[in-house]
Amino acid sequence: MNKYQSSMPSLQTERIDAQQKPLVFDSLILQHEANIPQQFIWPDHEKPNSRKAKELAVPLVDLGGFLSGRANSAKEASTVVGEACKKHGFFLVINHGVDANLIVDAHRYMDLFFELPLSEKQRVQRKVGESCGYASSFTGRFSSKLPWKETLSFQFSDENNSSKTVEDYFENKMGKEFARLGKVYQEYCNAMNKLSLGIMELLGMSLGIQQSHFKEFFKENDSIMRLNYYPRCQKPDLTLGTGPHCDPTSLTILHQDSVGGLEVFIDDEWRSITPNQNAFVVNIGDTFMALSNGRYRSCLHRAVVNNKIHRKSLAFFLCPKKDKVVSPPDELVDEKNPRIYPDFTWSTFLDFTQKHYRADMNTLQAFSNWIQLKNS
Repeated sequence: MNKYQSSMPSLQTERIDAQQKPLVFDSLILQHEANIPQQFIWPDHEKPNSRKAKELAVPLVDLGGFLSGRANSAKEASTVVGEACKKHGFFLVINHGVDANLIVDAHRYMDLFFELPLSEKQRVQRKVGESCGYASSFTGRFSSKLPWKETLSFQFSDENNSSKTVEDYFENKMGKEFARLGKVYQEYCNAMNKLSLGIMELLGMSLGIQQSHFKEFFKENDSIMRLNYYPRCQKPDLTLGTGPHCDPTSLTILHQDSVGGLEVFIDDEWRSITPNQNAFVVNIGDTFMALSNGRYRSCLHRAVVNNKIHRKSLAFFLCPKKDKVVSPPDELVDEKNPRIYPDFTWSTFLDFTQKHYRADMNTLQAFSNWIQLKNS
């Protein structure tokens, strides 16, 4: 057991009191403050080390041949993906087919939103218990170990007749002046959806099951797109941009800007993933860990901040259709590999993470225990 397993919170003991007025995180002000609020100061054993973390050698997966339909390239790519997922679940993909100009636009338009006054951003304030909207840290949800960041999350749907879900969100929730952002992020999500379904084919091959199994499973997915904005912090050694956690979703496709800050906990130490503008960082999450019957594990990661420049990242979280039952394929269950997790729907797991539990490295196990208790 490492220090994060023993120290991370279980059920949400850190929830703010209903009568307590939540702290306001206004990045335009706080990024200049020499003394940061106590709620953002993390315990000593979880604070980032002032020394620069060693770089993690993340496997590089060239998707060019696979996307061109070359069978031998698909096999080679799936082997690299499988080895990465057995070790820590992180890999980089290059020659991914996503338009470089689209990626540039997606980063550029983040500034248009996050540089707005707080009152403007709060027009799409994320409500407690919901997964979409604007969040200035977790100030309305927790009272300690708050992350030094702002996020804007919105849903993407791959269902028929849902081709403008993202566009509609921006225009209906934020106004016609944000229509251009809606178009850019709709196009970006479409590209991420296509890429993630391709990666699902490689994951199926790497696990020795039918190549199309997971791609078919995630058709009509109900996924989440998140824009992450980490402001400068005058005391970066005291806080974290995102605390240690495993993603509860199925697959994360992340594009970092050039600043850096993503770290993965591997071999009992934090290692950094250096930004690569030509690559996406991909990692599996808890829901895919359940789909693989524990053969592939989601890995603990976090984001650190700095006192010189803000950092941005684009995160697409592939999730199943909300009512889809998450259950591993028969080929991954046998006498040597019995079922580890109960069947569940993504909507139930998402609800658990939003209302009952603060994501950490034990989320899936805690959820499994919670489900079994509910059903007993």
